[in-house]
Order: sequence, then structure tokens, then C-alpha cells
Amino acid sequence: MSTRPTAAGGTPGRATGLADGLPPAGRDASVPGTRPLREEARRSSVPSGRFLARATLLSAALSMAGAVLGLGRDQVLARLFGAGAETDAFLVAWTVPEMASTLLIEDGMAFVLVPAFSMALARRAGGVGGPDPVRALVAASLPRLSLALAGTAAVLAAGAPLLVAALAPGLPDPSLAVSCTRLTATCVLTFGLAGYCSAALRAHRAYLAPGAIYIAYNLAVIAAMLVAGARWGVRSAAVGVAIGGCLMAAVQAPSLWRRIAGRSGPLAERPAHSPERSVAFGLVCAVLLFALCRQSQVLIERWFASGLPAGAISHLNYAQKIAQLPMSLAMMVCVVTFPVVARAVAEGDTRRAGERVERDLALMACLVLLGTAVVMACAPQIVRLLFQRGAFTAEDTAATAAVMRVYALGLLGHTLVGALVRSYFSAGRTTWYPLGAMGVGALATAVLSAWAVDPWGARGIAGANAAGITLTALLLLCGLGPRTVPVRVRGVVVELARPVYAAVCAGGAGTVCAGLFASPAAAVAACCACVTVVFLLLARVLDAAGARALLLPVAHVVRRSVTRKPRHGR
Repeated sequence: MSTRPTAAGGTPGRATGLADGLPPAGRDASVPGTRPLREEARRSSVPSGRFLARATLLSAALSMAGAVLGLGRDQVLARLFGAGAETDAFLVAWTVPEMASTLLIEDGMAFVLVPAFSMALARRAGGVGGPDPVRALVAASLPRLSLALAGTAAVLAAGAPLLVAALAPGLPDPSLAVSCTRLTATCVLTFGLAGYCSAALRAHRAYLAPGAIYIAYNLAVIAAMLVAGARWGVRSAAVGVAIGGCLMAAVQAPSLWRRIAGRSGPLAERPAHSPERSVAFGLVCAVLLFALCRQSQVLIERWFASGLPAGAISHLNYAQKIAQLPMSLAMMVCVVTFPVVARAVAEGDTRRAGERVERDLALMACLVLLGTAVVMACAPQIVRLLFQRGAFTAEDTAATAAVMRVYALGLLGHTLVGALVRSYFSAGRTTWYPLGAMGVGALATAVLSAWAVDPWGARGIAGANAAGITLTALLLLCGLGPRTVPVRVRGVVVELARPVYAAVCAGGAGTVCAGLFASPAAAVAACCACVTVVFLLLARVLDAAGARALLLPVAHVVRRSVTRKPRHGR
């Protein structure tokens, strides 16, 4: 499947010149008489619905493959090392790649660089004279970023003992966590380079290589544990993290190089005191602080869980990994459309950007709530099917399933935060409101965790996480205004209520269905089928996310295939 769009309304033969919004080769859009060329380039920057659907399916398929391998990675970890003190020590070191993934791949780097590359591509499409804006952006940003990332990785490796003491002061033997942290610190550099490549490629509407990075990463971690687990213990997983980070950057570098080096023209020299630099620095600070504050929820969890009996951190980790699968799938929608929104804002078409965001919120809510209903309905059977083998006992299954059901209550909030924050940063302007909203949510998480950890243990910590992120989502939704992408807040709230109702009903039906089977595999399969059927029926009745319009073509195709006469009968 091609990962590059064709021109809207054009033929495949013209896709080469206009796929990235470029004017036809050999013409200068800056000279008089070429205004139609600018309009044509602008029209070509608007992707068709068919392209967005194909790109979303491709990204979702690759994300699902990466998620399945991630489950395989966690299964290997659980089977080899169980849910005890050794695994807790590694998961403390795992905090570094978790934060690096959020800061440098999923949120931080994307929020800064996708709008920047979208603006550069819009300038290129508009026929801006002089050096190529995209190559100039790479020359001005990539060397400095690489140097900063390498320095940060070195500081983290040197300060690993202090970091472990701050993250989990209750660990009985922190030395193993320190050695694992020094290995995982390398991912700050490798994840940063991978995130840079992902943002640049997605701005170019290339989704194949960025979607494959977690496949390469998880394969490396699994292979390292299987090969070296008996000799090095849980340190083998940390070695796999270091190797996997290198592969994440390596699988994308050739694709980005073809798009950057293939353009002729000298690189631009950026002035030493450019006014854009201070604005860009403020934006980087706002984005990184927001991402750090969002990831602080994990730090809060681990800090409180380190004082609980051994295995609590592991139960929280396994529950979170399973529960967040529906969210990861739903987020593929805005991963694909965020460059579209940023490009529309760069071209001044805020109305198109707002409509795109509203459609994305409704569709993502349907996807994540469908998954939430499944997780709530058959959590024990899912955990038993995936993890209960080897060193992972039935008691671990019960504890993990209980935590997972509580986590699932916050999945809609996590998804909405990931989608809404893009509306604030898509214009490439500095705004501190998302950081304030996330700070309020993180403070609520910490306060509620301190109150709930003694009576309810890990479940109380998970509940605090769900409450804190839901509060942040509400603040971000209410804060949308004229300085962001224009979104009709009241209409969005009404639209979100429909899939919530459908999910509650479908989850109840799935719980009853899952209880009819003793086998975990049969229970999960029956529950998934029941929840899906009930949810889709209610979504169609309520017209959630335009379900009637979406299902109409499918019903038409099915009806034609049933009623069409066979060829030999004519």
C-alpha cells in the first residue's frame, strides 16, 4: 500500500508531483501569472477522505502489530521473571524509555515538529523563493537536537543512583535498578532521533516507516530476553531497550533521507538572532513541560507503589499495558490527521481544521469506549489468557485484573487529552494553558493517591490516575477558544455522551456473556463479539460519530453481494 497521497481529484499519474503539496516541477510560483499554480498546490495539500482512511488503516495495522509484540514482550518478561522484586527493579528503569517515548516520539517532538514541517511544506508549496524551507529546517534543528539529546543521556546514565532513589525510594535493593537505568538511558538519544524522523515523515504524509518503529523495538527487547535472560537476568531486557532504540531510528532514516536529500538547492543560513528562535524556544518549553507533567502520573504511581508489597509496581504496569491498547488504537486517528490539521492552520483554513478535530474526537471516543467496554467486561479472563503462566501466578492475575478495571475508567480521558492538546499546538504558537490543565490533573492524581493508597493499595493508585486525567481532559475541552483550533465545545460534549451510553450497555452485556464460559479464550472471544455487536447497534441507533453514514456503504455492499445473481444463472 502506498503511503503517499494522490492529489485531490487528480489521477495517479500526477501524484508524484503533488503528493507533498509541491508546485509542478520546473515552474516558479513566485513570478506573475502563476497564481493558479499556488491554488493548485493548495488544493493538492488537502488529502482525500480515501487517503485518510487508507493511512489510518495502515497506521492502525502497524500499531496493532507493535502492540501485539508489546504484549509478547510483557509475556516473556512475566514468564521469565514473574511479578516480584527483580521485575519491579527493571520497571523503575523502564520509566526512562516510557518518558522518552512520550516526550520524544508520541507527544513532545510531534507537537513541535509536525507544525514546523507543515509550515515549511506550505511555504514550499506556495513557491517561496530562496533555499528549500524543509532542508533549511533540518539543517537548523537536527544537529543541535542531537547534541542536546546525547548530553541528556550521558547525565542520566551518570546520575542513575540519584534517579532511582527519587523514583522508588522503597526498593529493597536499588543496585539492579541502577544498572538497568544506565542501559535504558541511551534511549534518550535514539528515541529522540526516531521521534524527529517520525514527525518529519508524517508531515510529508508518509506513515509506513513511522508505524513500524515499535515493531522493531519490541522485537529487539524480546530477542534480548530470550537470548540472554538466563545469563544476565532482567538486565537483558534493558539491553534490548538500548538495541531497540537504535533500530527505531534506523528503520526511518532511509525514508527521510530520500525526501530531504532528493531536493536540490542550497541549505539556508539562519540568522544568529532570529526572532523566530525565541518563539520556537518558548514552544519547545511549553510542549516538553506539558509532556513531562503528563508522564508524571506514572512517576506518582511508582512512587506510591514502591511502598506497597513486592509486585505492586508490576501489577500496575501489566494492567496499564493491557488497558491502554484501545487508547493506542484510537490515537492512530489523530496521528494521521494531526499533520492535516497543522497544514490547514498553516494555510489559514481554520474552519477545515476545526471540523477535522470535531470528527476525530467523535470517532476516537467510539473506538476507545468500545475497547473500554471489553476491558471492563472480561478483565480477569484477558489477564489469565495473556500472562498466567510460568512465574506469573493466579494471585497476580486477580490483582492485575482488579487494577485494570479501575484503569479503564480513565481511558476516555487519556484519549481526549491526547487529541485535544493537538488543537492547542497545531498552530505552532506558544501556549501555557495545556501545561496548567495537566498540572491540575497531576496534582489531583498525587493528592488522591496519597488518600487512596492505604485503604485500596494499587487499585487506589489506578483510580487516582483515572480521576486526574479525566479532570485534565475536561479543562482542555473547556479551554478551547479563539487562540486554538475553533471547536464547538457544546456539540462535542453532546456527541461524546452517545458512545458513553453505548459502551455502558455493551459492557454490561459483555460481562454476562463472559461469565458463561470457563475457558478464558472462549470467554474473551464471546465477550468481544457480544460487546461489538451491542455497541455497533446502539451506535447506529444513536448515530454516534455519524455511524449511520459510515455503515450505509457497508450495508449497501453486503446487500448487493447477497442479491446479485451469479454469472452462470443469467
